Amino acid sequence: MPATPHYFIGLMAGTSLDGIDCALVDLSTTIPRVVASSCTPYDASLRASLLGLCGDPQVALSELGRLDIEVGRAFAATVIALLKNENIDAAAVTALGSHGQTVFHEPNTAAPFSLQIGDPNTLAELTGITTIGDFRRRDMAAGGQGAPIAPLLHRHCFSSKDQNRLIINVGGIANLTSLPTSEQTLAFDTGPGNVLMDYWVAKHHGKPYDAAGEWARTGAVNQTLLAMLRATPYFALAAPKSTGRELFNGTWLEGHLQQLGEPLPAQDVQASLLELTATTVVDAATARAQSGALYLCGGGAHNDALRYRIAELAPQFSVGTTAELGLDPDWVEAAAFAWMAQQTLAGNAVDTVPFTGARKPVILGGIYRS
Repeated sequence: MPATPHYFIGLMAGTSLDGIDCALVDLSTTIPRVVASSCTPYDASLRASLLGLCGDPQVALSELGRLDIEVGRAFAATVIALLKNENIDAAAVTALGSHGQTVFHEPNTAAPFSLQIGDPNTLAELTGITTIGDFRRRDMAAGGQGAPIAPLLHRHCFSSKDQNRLIINVGGIANLTSLPTSEQTLAFDTGPGNVLMDYWVAKHHGKPYDAAGEWARTGAVNQTLLAMLRATPYFALAAPKSTGRELFNGTWLEGHLQQLGEPLPAQDVQASLLELTATTVVDAATARAQSGALYLCGGGAHNDALRYRIAELAPQFSVGTTAELGLDPDWVEAAAFAWMAQQTLAGNAVDTVPFTGARKPVILGGIYRS
Protein backbone atom coordinates (compact mmCIF):
# COMPACT_ATOMS: atom_id res chain seq x y z
CA MET A 1 0.00 0.00 0.00
CA PRO A 2 1.22 3.53 -0.70
CA ALA A 3 2.38 5.55 2.29
CA THR A 4 -0.03 8.02 3.84
CA PRO A 5 0.75 11.47 2.39
CA HIS A 6 2.73 13.76 4.65
CA TYR A 7 2.05 17.25 3.37
CA PHE A 8 4.41 20.19 3.77
CA ILE A 9 4.60 23.40 1.77
CA GLY A 10 7.81 25.00 0.57
CA LEU A 11 8.04 28.68 -0.39
CA MET A 12 10.96 30.18 -2.24
CA ALA A 13 11.70 33.60 -3.73
CA GLY A 14 15.12 33.90 -5.29
CA THR A 15 17.59 36.60 -6.20
CA SER A 16 15.93 37.04 -9.59
CA LEU A 17 12.99 38.67 -7.78
CA ASP A 18 10.65 37.20 -10.39
CA GLY A 19 8.08 35.87 -7.98
CA ILE A 20 7.13 33.28 -5.40
CA ASP A 21 7.51 29.55 -5.94
CA CYS A 22 5.06 27.52 -3.87
CA ALA A 23 5.10 23.73 -3.75
CA LEU A 24 2.77 21.41 -1.85
CA VAL A 25 4.99 18.43 -1.23
CA ASP A 26 4.38 14.91 0.03
CA LEU A 27 7.37 13.96 2.18
CA SER A 28 6.35 10.37 2.83
CA THR A 29 9.01 9.18 0.34
CA THR A 30 12.76 9.84 0.02
CA ILE A 31 12.35 11.99 -3.06
CA PRO A 32 9.65 14.58 -2.36
CA ARG A 33 6.55 14.24 -4.49
CA VAL A 34 5.30 17.60 -5.70
CA VAL A 35 1.52 17.36 -5.39
CA ALA A 36 0.75 20.88 -6.60
CA SER A 37 2.76 23.98 -7.38
CA SER A 38 2.51 27.56 -8.51
CA CYS A 39 4.78 30.42 -9.48
CA THR A 40 3.19 33.76 -8.65
CA PRO A 41 4.89 36.86 -10.08
CA TYR A 42 5.33 39.75 -7.70
CA ASP A 43 2.99 42.65 -8.23
CA ALA A 44 4.90 45.19 -10.36
CA SER A 45 4.86 47.80 -7.59
CA LEU A 46 6.10 45.34 -4.97
CA ARG A 47 8.84 44.07 -7.27
CA ALA A 48 9.99 47.62 -7.96
CA SER A 49 10.11 48.32 -4.23
CA LEU A 50 12.11 45.13 -3.62
CA LEU A 51 14.59 46.01 -6.35
CA GLY A 52 14.98 49.42 -4.77
CA LEU A 53 15.50 47.87 -1.35
CA CYS A 54 18.16 45.46 -2.63
CA GLY A 55 19.95 48.30 -4.37
CA ASP A 56 19.97 50.71 -1.41
CA PRO A 57 21.67 49.49 1.77
CA GLN A 58 20.75 52.81 3.43
CA VAL A 59 17.00 52.28 3.04
CA ALA A 60 14.68 53.72 5.68
CA LEU A 61 13.65 51.34 8.44
CA SER A 62 10.02 52.18 7.74
CA GLU A 63 10.43 50.90 4.17
CA LEU A 64 12.14 47.72 5.33
CA GLY A 65 9.38 47.07 7.87
CA ARG A 66 6.62 47.72 5.36
CA LEU A 67 8.09 45.38 2.77
CA ASP A 68 8.63 42.66 5.37
CA ILE A 69 4.87 42.61 5.96
CA GLU A 70 3.92 43.05 2.30
CA VAL A 71 6.07 40.10 1.24
CA GLY A 72 4.64 38.02 4.09
CA ARG A 73 1.14 38.82 2.85
CA ALA A 74 2.09 37.96 -0.73
CA PHE A 75 3.53 34.61 0.38
CA ALA A 76 0.40 33.87 2.39
CA ALA A 77 -1.88 34.73 -0.54
CA THR A 78 0.09 32.32 -2.72
CA VAL A 79 -0.37 29.48 -0.22
CA ILE A 80 -4.08 30.17 0.25
CA ALA A 81 -4.68 30.28 -3.51
CA LEU A 82 -2.84 27.01 -4.11
CA LEU A 83 -4.75 25.15 -1.40
CA LYS A 84 -8.06 26.54 -2.61
CA ASN A 85 -7.30 25.51 -6.17
CA GLU A 86 -6.43 21.99 -5.03
CA ASN A 87 -9.37 21.80 -2.60
CA ILE A 88 -7.02 20.90 0.25
CA ASP A 89 -7.69 22.16 3.75
CA ALA A 90 -4.87 23.96 5.55
CA ALA A 91 -5.30 21.50 8.43
CA ALA A 92 -3.97 18.76 6.15
CA VAL A 93 -0.60 20.52 5.90
CA THR A 94 1.78 19.80 8.77
CA ALA A 95 3.87 22.95 8.28
CA LEU A 96 5.26 25.29 5.68
CA GLY A 97 8.87 26.28 5.22
CA SER A 98 9.44 29.78 3.91
CA HIS A 99 12.79 30.92 2.65
CA GLY A 100 11.56 34.51 2.37
CA GLN A 101 13.03 37.10 0.04
CA THR A 102 16.73 37.80 0.47
CA VAL A 103 17.44 41.52 0.42
CA PHE A 104 21.01 41.47 1.74
CA HIS A 105 23.60 38.76 2.33
CA GLU A 106 26.87 39.61 4.05
CA PRO A 107 28.69 36.55 5.40
CA ASN A 108 32.24 37.92 5.48
CA THR A 109 32.24 40.63 8.14
CA ALA A 110 32.91 40.63 11.86
CA ALA A 111 29.15 40.47 12.40
CA PRO A 112 27.95 38.29 9.48
CA PHE A 113 24.27 38.27 8.61
CA SER A 114 21.77 37.35 5.93
CA LEU A 115 18.46 39.20 5.77
CA GLN A 116 15.33 37.59 4.37
CA ILE A 117 12.00 39.38 4.59
CA GLY A 118 8.47 37.99 4.45
CA ASP A 119 7.31 38.01 8.06
CA PRO A 120 6.68 34.41 9.20
CA ASN A 121 4.26 35.66 11.89
CA THR A 122 2.08 37.06 9.11
CA LEU A 123 2.33 33.79 7.19
CA ALA A 124 1.30 31.67 10.17
CA GLU A 125 -1.57 33.98 11.06
CA LEU A 126 -3.04 34.34 7.57
CA THR A 127 -2.64 30.72 6.44
CA GLY A 128 -3.40 28.97 9.73
CA ILE A 129 -0.36 26.74 9.08
CA THR A 130 2.64 26.35 11.38
CA THR A 131 5.44 28.24 9.67
CA ILE A 132 9.18 27.69 9.77
CA GLY A 133 11.31 30.59 8.59
CA ASP A 134 14.67 32.33 9.04
CA PHE A 135 16.68 29.27 7.96
CA ARG A 136 20.03 30.91 7.33
CA ARG A 137 21.00 32.84 10.45
CA ARG A 138 21.47 29.91 12.86
CA ASP A 139 23.98 28.48 10.41
CA MET A 140 25.80 31.82 10.39
CA ALA A 141 25.76 31.94 14.19
CA ALA A 142 27.57 28.59 14.05
CA GLY A 143 30.26 30.07 11.82
CA GLY A 144 28.76 29.21 8.44
CA GLN A 145 28.13 31.31 5.35
CA GLY A 146 24.37 30.77 5.65
CA ALA A 147 24.36 29.67 2.02
CA PRO A 148 23.90 27.62 0.02
CA ILE A 149 21.51 25.41 1.99
CA ALA A 150 19.27 23.90 -0.71
CA PRO A 151 22.11 21.37 -1.24
CA LEU A 152 20.88 19.71 1.96
CA LEU A 153 18.03 18.30 -0.13
CA HIS A 154 20.35 17.53 -3.04
CA ARG A 155 22.42 15.33 -0.75
CA HIS A 156 19.33 13.69 0.73
CA CYS A 157 17.68 12.92 -2.62
CA PHE A 158 20.27 12.72 -5.34
CA SER A 159 23.37 10.99 -3.93
CA SER A 160 24.41 7.80 -5.70
CA LYS A 161 26.83 5.01 -4.80
CA ASP A 162 27.43 4.30 -8.48
CA GLN A 163 27.78 7.71 -10.15
CA ASN A 164 29.56 10.97 -9.43
CA ARG A 165 26.84 13.60 -9.60
CA LEU A 166 26.91 17.37 -9.72
CA ILE A 167 23.74 19.35 -9.10
CA ILE A 168 23.80 22.85 -10.54
CA ASN A 169 21.06 25.18 -9.39
CA VAL A 170 20.87 28.15 -11.75
CA GLY A 171 18.73 30.79 -10.10
CA GLY A 172 19.72 34.43 -9.91
CA ILE A 173 22.94 33.10 -8.40
CA ALA A 174 24.24 29.67 -9.41
CA ASN A 175 25.38 27.09 -6.93
CA LEU A 176 26.98 23.68 -7.24
CA THR A 177 26.52 20.58 -5.12
CA SER A 178 29.16 17.90 -5.61
CA LEU A 179 27.93 14.39 -4.76
CA PRO A 180 30.88 12.04 -5.37
CA THR A 181 30.56 8.32 -4.81
CA SER A 182 33.36 8.16 -2.27
CA GLU A 183 34.44 11.61 -1.09
CA GLN A 184 32.67 14.15 1.09
CA THR A 185 29.94 16.22 -0.48
CA LEU A 186 30.61 19.90 -1.09
CA ALA A 187 28.50 22.88 -2.15
CA PHE A 188 29.07 26.57 -2.84
CA ASP A 189 27.85 29.49 -4.93
CA THR A 190 29.73 29.55 -8.23
CA GLY A 191 28.73 33.13 -9.09
CA PRO A 192 26.02 34.72 -11.24
CA GLY A 193 23.36 32.50 -12.70
CA ASN A 194 20.54 34.46 -14.31
CA VAL A 195 20.80 37.73 -12.41
CA LEU A 196 22.99 39.62 -14.89
CA MET A 197 21.30 38.19 -17.98
CA ASP A 198 17.92 39.12 -16.52
CA TYR A 199 19.10 42.65 -15.78
CA TRP A 200 20.43 43.16 -19.29
CA VAL A 201 17.40 41.79 -21.19
CA ALA A 202 15.07 43.83 -18.96
CA LYS A 203 17.07 46.98 -19.71
CA HIS A 204 17.04 46.48 -23.48
CA HIS A 205 13.82 44.58 -24.16
CA GLY A 206 11.67 45.07 -21.07
CA LYS A 207 11.47 41.32 -20.54
CA PRO A 208 12.00 39.55 -17.22
CA TYR A 209 14.34 36.96 -18.75
CA ASP A 210 15.86 35.82 -22.06
CA ALA A 211 13.59 32.87 -22.90
CA ALA A 212 15.68 29.81 -23.80
CA GLY A 213 18.67 32.12 -24.26
CA GLU A 214 17.44 33.06 -27.73
CA TRP A 215 18.66 36.66 -27.58
CA ALA A 216 22.06 35.60 -26.27
CA ARG A 217 22.35 33.28 -29.27
CA THR A 218 22.17 36.26 -31.64
CA GLY A 219 25.30 37.80 -30.12
CA ALA A 220 29.00 37.02 -30.07
CA VAL A 221 31.04 36.64 -26.91
CA ASN A 222 33.39 39.57 -26.35
CA GLN A 223 36.49 37.93 -24.96
CA THR A 224 37.87 41.15 -23.47
CA LEU A 225 34.70 41.78 -21.49
CA LEU A 226 34.51 38.14 -20.46
CA ALA A 227 38.10 38.23 -19.17
CA MET A 228 37.35 41.38 -17.18
CA LEU A 229 34.31 39.83 -15.57
CA ARG A 230 36.08 36.54 -14.82
CA ALA A 231 38.91 38.45 -13.11
CA THR A 232 36.56 39.27 -10.22
CA PRO A 233 38.29 37.88 -7.08
CA TYR A 234 35.20 35.97 -5.94
CA PHE A 235 35.73 33.30 -8.59
CA ALA A 236 39.19 32.45 -7.23
CA LEU A 237 38.04 32.11 -3.61
CA ALA A 238 38.11 28.67 -2.05
CA ALA A 239 34.90 27.16 -0.70
CA PRO A 240 32.98 27.64 1.50
CA LYS A 241 31.75 30.77 -0.21
CA SER A 242 28.47 32.44 -1.06
CA THR A 243 27.40 35.58 -2.88
CA GLY A 244 24.41 37.52 -4.15
CA ARG A 245 23.17 40.79 -5.61
CA GLU A 246 25.44 42.67 -3.23
CA LEU A 247 28.29 41.85 -5.65
CA PHE A 248 26.77 40.71 -8.95
CA ASN A 249 24.31 43.39 -10.02
CA GLY A 250 23.61 45.91 -12.74
CA THR A 251 25.94 48.53 -11.26
CA TRP A 252 28.78 46.00 -11.22
CA LEU A 253 28.15 45.13 -14.87
CA GLU A 254 27.81 48.74 -16.02
CA GLY A 255 31.09 49.61 -14.30
CA HIS A 256 32.91 46.93 -16.27
CA LEU A 257 31.30 48.10 -19.50
CA GLN A 258 32.55 51.63 -18.83
CA GLN A 259 36.05 50.30 -18.16
CA LEU A 260 35.94 48.48 -21.48
CA GLY A 261 35.96 51.85 -23.19
CA GLU A 262 34.12 50.79 -26.32
CA PRO A 263 30.40 50.36 -26.97
CA LEU A 264 29.29 46.79 -27.60
CA PRO A 265 26.15 45.59 -29.34
CA ALA A 266 23.65 44.73 -26.60
CA GLN A 267 23.31 41.17 -27.84
CA ASP A 268 27.08 40.67 -27.54
CA VAL A 269 26.91 41.69 -23.91
CA GLN A 270 24.11 39.16 -23.36
CA ALA A 271 26.14 36.44 -25.06
CA SER A 272 29.12 37.32 -22.87
CA LEU A 273 27.00 37.14 -19.71
CA LEU A 274 25.72 33.70 -20.68
CA GLU A 275 29.31 32.64 -21.30
CA LEU A 276 30.29 33.99 -17.87
CA THR A 277 27.68 31.81 -16.18
CA ALA A 278 28.57 28.76 -18.27
CA THR A 279 32.34 29.01 -17.81
CA THR A 280 32.25 29.67 -14.07
CA VAL A 281 29.83 26.77 -13.55
CA VAL A 282 32.03 24.44 -15.60
CA ASP A 283 35.19 25.64 -13.85
CA ALA A 284 33.61 24.72 -10.52
CA ALA A 285 32.36 21.38 -11.83
CA THR A 286 35.65 20.26 -13.37
CA ALA A 287 37.52 21.20 -10.21
CA ARG A 288 35.36 18.72 -8.33
CA ALA A 289 35.07 15.75 -10.72
CA GLN A 290 36.70 14.44 -13.87
CA SER A 291 33.57 12.71 -15.12
CA GLY A 292 30.03 11.82 -14.13
CA ALA A 293 26.63 13.43 -14.55
CA LEU A 294 25.64 17.05 -14.22
CA TYR A 295 22.01 17.83 -13.46
CA LEU A 296 20.55 21.33 -13.75
CA CYS A 297 17.70 22.78 -11.74
CA GLY A 298 16.23 26.24 -11.23
CA GLY A 299 15.06 28.63 -13.91
CA GLY A 300 18.33 28.30 -15.80
CA ALA A 301 17.49 24.68 -16.59
CA HIS A 302 15.12 26.11 -19.23
CA ASN A 303 17.81 28.22 -20.86
CA ASP A 304 18.61 25.94 -23.80
CA ALA A 305 21.56 28.06 -24.93
CA LEU A 306 23.10 27.88 -21.46
CA ARG A 307 22.51 24.15 -21.12
CA TYR A 308 24.04 23.43 -24.53
CA ARG A 309 27.04 25.64 -23.81
CA ILE A 310 27.71 23.87 -20.51
CA ALA A 311 27.58 20.54 -22.36
CA GLU A 312 30.05 21.85 -24.96
CA LEU A 313 32.47 23.08 -22.32
CA ALA A 314 32.26 19.88 -20.25
CA PRO A 315 31.96 16.93 -22.66
CA GLN A 316 33.20 14.57 -19.96
CA PHE A 317 29.84 14.99 -18.18
CA SER A 318 26.41 13.94 -19.26
CA VAL A 319 24.21 17.01 -18.86
CA GLY A 320 20.52 16.82 -17.99
CA THR A 321 18.07 18.13 -15.41
CA THR A 322 16.88 16.85 -12.06
CA ALA A 323 13.69 15.65 -13.77
CA GLU A 324 15.79 12.59 -14.66
CA LEU A 325 16.25 11.99 -10.93
CA GLY A 326 12.56 12.30 -10.15
CA LEU A 327 12.18 15.95 -9.16
CA ASP A 328 11.07 18.71 -11.52
CA PRO A 329 13.88 21.30 -11.80
CA ASP A 330 11.41 24.15 -11.25
CA TRP A 331 10.50 22.96 -7.76
CA VAL A 332 13.73 21.65 -6.25
CA GLU A 333 14.34 24.74 -4.13
CA ALA A 334 10.75 25.05 -2.90
CA ALA A 335 10.80 21.33 -2.07
CA ALA A 336 14.06 21.86 -0.22
CA PHE A 337 12.43 24.33 2.18
CA ALA A 338 9.48 22.01 2.71
CA TRP A 339 11.97 19.27 3.62
CA MET A 340 13.94 21.64 5.88
CA ALA A 341 10.71 22.58 7.65
CA GLN A 342 10.14 18.91 8.35
CA GLN A 343 13.65 18.59 9.83
CA THR A 344 13.24 21.68 11.98
CA LEU A 345 9.86 20.62 13.29
CA ALA A 346 11.32 17.22 14.22
CA GLY A 347 14.21 18.88 16.05
CA ASN A 348 16.83 17.43 13.70
CA ALA A 349 20.18 19.17 13.42
CA VAL A 350 21.26 19.17 9.78
CA ASP A 351 24.87 19.00 8.65
CA THR A 352 25.69 22.12 6.66
CA VAL A 353 29.40 21.87 7.54
CA PRO A 354 30.58 20.81 4.02
CA PHE A 355 28.34 23.40 2.36
CA THR A 356 28.58 26.56 4.43
CA GLY A 357 31.60 25.93 6.65
CA ALA A 358 29.58 25.90 9.88
CA ARG A 359 31.39 24.47 12.90
CA LYS A 360 28.77 21.81 13.57
CA PRO A 361 25.32 20.60 12.54
CA VAL A 362 22.54 22.83 13.85
CA ILE A 363 18.75 23.04 13.82
CA LEU A 364 17.85 25.62 11.18
CA GLY A 365 15.02 28.12 11.42
CA GLY A 366 12.46 29.28 13.92
CA ILE A 367 8.99 27.77 14.44
CA TYR A 368 5.91 29.99 14.38
CA ARG A 369 2.95 27.90 15.55
CA SER A 370 -0.43 28.36 13.90
